[in-house]
Amino acid sequence: MYEEASQIRRSMKSVRSNIVEGYGRRRYKGDHIRFIIYALSSNDETINHLEILHETGSLKDKVLYENLREHTQKLGIKINNFLQAVEKGNKKF
Repeated sequence: MYEEASQIRRSMKSVRSNIVEGYGRRRYKGDHIRFIIYALSSNDETINHLEILHETGSLKDKVLYENLREHTQKLGIKINNFLQAVEKGNKKF
């Protein structure tokens, strides 16, 4: 449980860090897109770790699990929408 919790913390920090780093490279569209994809991948990794905790019974609080998973999935949708906007060249982000 502690190892998975540590992995969740790292993967969620990675989401934020990759968005920030990508934004810092926004003048270079390819780099910007690459870092957004890294953020999306880290978000998916977080969902996977949550599922492992739930499936193994380490995270017994079903309401907490569902809440965290729902919020993380919504974040993934937002990151994906952001990625699509950057790919299209939308300057309103």
